[in-house]
Amino acid sequence: MDMSVQELVMRLPRVEKLRLMEALWDDLSHEGVEVDSPSWHEAVLRETEQRVTSGEETPLDWDAAKRHLRRL
Repeated sequence: MDMSVQELVMRLPRVEKLRLMEALWDDLSHEGVEVDSPSWHEAVLRETEQRVTSGEETPLDWDAAKRHLRRL
């Protein structure tokens, strides 16, 4: 019985899933195809910006975020 890609991915350890996500994102971001953001995205970005401005949330740079996620 052949497993689907989704079933194979679900069996991966977390760190491998994160590496796969990063590789997929890198590939998709270089295709040159524009994807419209969903309608709710602007509201979520504004809420996040307000939390950062108020000091309620501190942003991480991408390298620090990846290190944090890989420790989980």
